[in-house]
Amino acid sequence: MNITNVISETAIITLKSRVIEFQKEAPIINDPVSLTCLENIANHVPKETYQRIVDRKLPSTLTTHVAIRARKYDLYTKEFLEKYPDALVVSLGCGFDTRYWRVSDSKWNYIEIDLADVIAAKKEILKDKIDYLTIGCSVLDEKWIREVLAIQDKHVLFLAEGLFMYLPQKEVESLFNKLSDSFTHSCIVFETVNKKYTSGIWKKMVESKMKRSLGTDAGSSYQFGVNKAKEIESFGQNIKLVEEWSYFEDEDIEPKILWYLRNMKFFTRTQWTIKAEIG
Repeated sequence: MNITNVISETAIITLKSRVIEFQKEAPIINDPVSLTCLENIANHVPKETYQRIVDRKLPSTLTTHVAIRARKYDLYTKEFLEKYPDALVVSLGCGFDTRYWRVSDSKWNYIEIDLADVIAAKKEILKDKIDYLTIGCSVLDEKWIREVLAIQDKHVLFLAEGLFMYLPQKEVESLFNKLSDSFTHSCIVFETVNKKYTSGIWKKMVESKMKRSLGTDAGSSYQFGVNKAKEIESFGQNIKLVEEWSYFEDEDIEPKILWYLRNMKFFTRTQWTIKAEIG
C-alpha cells in the first residue's frame, strides 16, 4: 500500500513533530509508539515525499506546539477518565495519533475515527498493537455517531485535535448539533482558529506561510472558525462552554517570550482549544 495515497501529508508532519520532541533529552511527551509509526511509514513513502516531507527540517516552534497540544489533550482525557469510570473517548480524525498508548498502559475505552483508507493504513503499520475499536468513515458521516450511540450515549469525550478548522463551517456546525441531540453528560474538546483566517487576505497569508514552512500545501486552507468561543453554544441545544486554552499558557512554549503574551487575546485567540459540555 502506498501510504501517502491515503494519509494526508499533514498527518505525517504531525507524527514527525511528536517524534522529534519525544527524542529530545528532556521530552515534552513520552511517545515511543510514534517513533514506531514513523519508522514504518518511511518504508512505504515514495522517495520524493520522503525528501520533501519526512526528511524535511521542521520549525522548532511547530514541533513544540504539536507536542504541547498532544500533552494537553492527553490531560483532558485522563481527567475525564478519572471523573467517569465508565467513560468512552472518541478521537475524531485520528490520523497517526498515538494517544491510546500515552494515556495508559492498561486497556481503556477508546474509539478512533478517520477515513476508511486511513484506518486501514494505520492498522497495516501498527498491526496487532491496535486493540481498540476503529471506525472508517468521514467524521461528517452520521454512520459513526450511530455506532457510538449503540455503545453508550453519556459520559463520552470527543477529541478533535487539529481537525475542525479544515472542514466546512456549516458541516462542523451541523455536527455539533447532531452531537448535542444525541449525547448527554458528555464533553467535546477541539481546536479552532479565529474566523478571520478562513477567508480573504488572512486566509491566503496562512496558506502561503504554511507552504513555505512545511513544503506542502496540504491541510493549509482553513474553513471553520469562530470569533469568540461562546459562539459554539449556538450550534446546538445543551452545548455549554467550559474553558479555553492556548499554547501561550504553557511554560514550555517556544520561543519563551510567547509565554509572556498569554493574557493578550489578540495573540492567544488566533488558534486555540475550546472545551464544552454536551447535554
